[in-house]
Amino acid sequence: QVQLMESGGGSVQPGGSLRLSCAASTSTYDKYTMAWFRQTPEKEREGVAAIRGDATSHADSVKDRFTISQDNAKNILYLQMNSLKPEDSGVYYCAGGPRAWFSLNRAYYSYWGQGTQVTVSS
Repeated sequence: QVQLMESGGGSVQPGGSLRLSCAASTSTYDKYTMAWFRQTPEKEREGVAAIRGDATSHADSVKDRFTISQDNAKNILYLQMNSLKPEDSGVYYCAGGPRAWFSLNRAYYSYWGQGTQVTVSS
C-alpha cells in the first residue's frame, strides 16, 4: 500500500508553467506504475501521463507540453507543465497502480492522492 500527497498547484496565466509534486510514503520506482490524472466538473477524470520505471506515456492533449518524471531517491513524482492553456485547468491527482499495468485508464489505479487545483486564466 502507498499513500500519496500532491502539492504545487496554483493559478497561472496562459502560456505559463507549473510543476506538480507527489510525495509517496514508500518507494514506487520498482513497485508501481504511477500517473497523473485531472478532473473538472464538466469532464470525467482523465489520464494525463504515466510512468513505469524509465518508461513514460503522455496523453495526446499534453504531449510536448507536459513531462512526467520521478525522483527515486526521494520517492517523489513530478509533472512539469509548460505552455499551459485554460483547458488544462482542473484538479490534478497523483495515482499508483500495479506495475503489471501501464495505462492512462483510471480503472487500473488503486491509490490516489487528495488532488491539487490548477487554474489557468488571464
